Amino acid sequence: MLQNVTLFGVLAIAIGAIPGAVSRYYVTEFCKRAIGTNFPYGTFIINFTGCLLMGFFFTLFKGIKGLPPEIDLLVRTGFLGAYTTFSTYGYDTLTLWRNGKQGATIFYWAGSAMLAVVGIILGRDLAQLIVGS
Repeated sequence: MLQNVTLFGVLAIAIGAIPGAVSRYYVTEFCKRAIGTNFPYGTFIINFTGCLLMGFFFTLFKGIKGLPPEIDLLVRTGFLGAYTTFSTYGYDTLTLWRNGKQGATIFYWAGSAMLAVVGIILGRDLAQLIVGS
């Protein structure tokens, strides 16, 4: 079932997404310059810090009574959604595991990573069919 999000909630997501996307860009560029490009350090760091922040804010917001839902939408959906969806992947994996769905956890954890690569390959191949290269 879809969550009933108000116009204010949608605005909170959008407002959070802007600094999330900009942060992702700057962290990536900083890592390229500071560490190099032999490994995707920026993405690696973004994925870790996004998961760290997802766990932190989920726990923090859960413990604050009366917190407006728009704050959660701004931070977790807006900022972290634009910063990295890997944080949601990590959170969803942990949630499945904690709910005793070990088979579903392993399928989701490994399947998501494998399907991501398959999706990139298929998307590349489809685009090559269109542009003829």
